[in-house]
Amino acid sequence: MKKLSVILPCFNESRNLPYVLEKFGKVINRDDIELIVVDNGSEDNTLKILEELIPKYSFAKLEKVKVNKGYGYGIKSGLKVAQGKYLSWTHADMQTDPYDVIKALNLIETFSSRDKLFIKGKRKGRPWSDEFFTIGMSFFESILLLTPLWDINAQPNMFSRELFDNLKCAPDDFSFDLFYYYLAVKKNYKIIRFEVSFKKRYYGQSSWNFNWLSKIKFIARTVKFTFKLILKINFSNKLNYKI
Repeated sequence: MKKLSVILPCFNESRNLPYVLEKFGKVINRDDIELIVVDNGSEDNTLKILEELIPKYSFAKLEKVKVNKGYGYGIKSGLKVAQGKYLSWTHADMQTDPYDVIKALNLIETFSSRDKLFIKGKRKGRPWSDEFFTIGMSFFESILLLTPLWDINAQPNMFSRELFDNLKCAPDDFSFDLFYYYLAVKKNYKIIRFEVSFKKRYYGQSSWNFNWLSKIKFIARTVKFTFKLILKINFSNKLNYKI
C-alpha cells in the first residue's frame, strides 16, 4: 500500500499539464506517493497529452472518464483506484502549488495519532472579489448546516482512508469539497488548516469561475446540494444511521 494517493482531476487542461506534472516530478521525491491523473471527460486534447506525458513519471497513473459528469465524479473516479493510506486531491490549473500536497503530508506525519485528521489549505493572495465570494459562501453554508465552515473550496484536501468509506454518498459536482469538509467536522476529525498561495491560472479559463453570473450559478448548485444533504442527515438520524 502507498502512503499517499493524490487525485488530480483534469478537464480541458492540456496546456497546463506539462507544467503541473513537471512540478509534481520535482516535489515527489519518495516512492510511497502516487499521483492519479484523471482525464475527466475532456473535450480538448488533454487525454492525448496525458498519454504522452504519464509514462515519463514513474509515480503517475492515468484514469480515464469518457463523459464529464462533474468535478466530484472525476475525483471519485480517481479515489476508487487509489492505493494510499492517506487520500488527497488538488487542482491541475497551477493556481495551487503541487508542493502544498507534500506540506499537507508533512503535517500529518508530525502527529502520533493520524487517522482522525483532516488537512485542508487556507487560501491567501486572492482578488478581493473572490475573497468576498468566499466569505459569503462560508457564512451561508455555516448557517445552513449549523457547522462552522471556512474557505470550503481551498486545496489541497487530505485525510485517512476511513473517511473514504462515505464515497457512495458524495456528490458528483463542485459541492464535493463541501461534502467531505462537512463530513470530517461532523465525525469529529481534527481540522488542520495551513496557508497556501492562490495564483492565476497558467493557461485557459476556469470551467465555472469566469464571471459573476457563473458564481451565482455555483451558489445555486451548492445551495441545492446543501438542502439535499440536510434532508439526508435528518433521514439518517431517524434511522440511527450516520452518513
